[in-house]
Amino acid sequence: MSKRKRRIFSRELKLSAVQKMLAGESTKVLSLELGIAADHLDRWCQQFRLYGAEGLRKAGRPRKQAGGGLDPLERAKRTKDLEAARKYIAELEGKVGQQQVELDFFQQALQQVREARRPSDGAGATASTRSLKR
Repeated sequence: MSKRKRRIFSRELKLSAVQKMLAGESTKVLSLELGIAADHLDRWCQQFRLYGAEGLRKAGRPRKQAGGGLDPLERAKRTKDLEAARKYIAELEGKVGQQQVELDFFQQALQQVREARRPSDGAGATASTRSLKR
């Protein structure tokens, strides 16, 4: 039984592959072209989206960091950003709800106005409301 040797990919290769994928190139085509498994390419792309170019670290075991790999300042910043985003989303949802209430009100008012108008008796008949001509 032979043991398969682990391949090591440079950061530049990973970055180049991710840029091609983000530009729209098919993962399958790129996988065949580079001779790299598609799941590797997908993982690199995901890491790039989450952490940028720094997410495409070199091969090897990452150093252990307390608290999931983020320093306390970065974690606090992300938490603060997330809270601000949630607050903003709630504010926008409230505005959308208010706009829906107003839209329903005006649609109902328009319907009542349409129902209250006198129907026209044909050509030359007076309109349902008087003209404002002076």
